[in-house]
Amino acid sequence: MPERSPRKDAARNRAAVFAAADALFAGCRSPEEVTMADIAAAAGVGKGTLFRAFGDRTGLIGALYEARLEPVRNAITEGPPPLGPATPPLQRVPALLDAVLCFKLDNRHLALALEGTGADSPYRTAHYERWHSLLRDLLEQIPGLAGADFTAHALLAATRADLVAYLAGDKSAPSEELREELREQLAAFTATVLGTRGAVRG
Repeated sequence: MPERSPRKDAARNRAAVFAAADALFAGCRSPEEVTMADIAAAAGVGKGTLFRAFGDRTGLIGALYEARLEPVRNAITEGPPPLGPATPPLQRVPALLDAVLCFKLDNRHLALALEGTGADSPYRTAHYERWHSLLRDLLEQIPGLAGADFTAHALLAATRADLVAYLAGDKSAPSEELREELREQLAAFTATVLGTRGAVRG
């Protein structure tokens, strides 16, 4: 019987760990409840395997988040409209924020766990800086819009994981209702930007 490839074993273990973590985070009351020992037991691997592969709980959460976010990231960098780079920035901003909101609605406790890894602030996590930079760069391409850096922070605040968890969980707001409210707010923002542009041109 041929020996199993260590690389294949590692890939299989990684998939099992991610699937176990997905299930545990989806079913927990609070992300703090999910430990490395819980994930290892659910995945059928040793706890040492997790620490060797991911370093610590923060590393595991970050790796899982990145893996689950990959389809959205690919759509942003090379996909078709409305997320892809061919879409004008003013239309791309609402599409981007809707995609972030949908991701956090679908991965609520995972997003909470990730935002909880930023010391005393979710703004200190690496993923937040990436979202902010991307959104700021898009806003800077919109003529007549000032303060792109702060505006990016303000718009991203509507998709914070703790807010999403509060509205979707504590308040039982339907996902589509939250998406529609965000769309309405962004439509008002777009109208303001277009009005400002008109005033500048006039």
